Amino acid sequence: MITVSITINKPLEMVWECFTSPKHIMRWNFAANDWHCPSAINDLVEDGTFTYRMESKNKKFGFNLNGKFTMVDEPDELCYVLEDDRNVEVTFTEIDGDTKLIQRFDAEIENSVELQRNSWQAILDNFKKYTEKQ
Repeated sequence: MITVSITINKPLEMVWECFTSPKHIMRWNFAANDWHCPSAINDLVEDGTFTYRMESKNKKFGFNLNGKFTMVDEPDELCYVLEDDRNVEVTFTEIDGDTKLIQRFDAEIENSVELQRNSWQAILDNFKKYTEKQ
């Protein structure tokens, strides 16, 4: 598994809300400024599904990130499986009013581990910037 993490200077409940609510997901779920997330749909319950659309702003490239939640333990842990059967675990821990978010995910075979780690970390960096402005 690949691990990325970040500490957000906001309380746990706010971090959970920004990470799981579609209206917030659309504002941070991309790795570069020339991409965006024009739609996010999720049913945040065990066995609930999600679809997050990620595409370049010039609309030349894009894909749907689809999956199913396997565990929802609000506000501490979220687990899901992507449509290619890769598992993702996200834990949220409040420390002195800040929130540590750790995301672990199975690597895919098309891209290097380094590229995957850097891309997922860039998305978390966007998440931190967005959430701390809320």
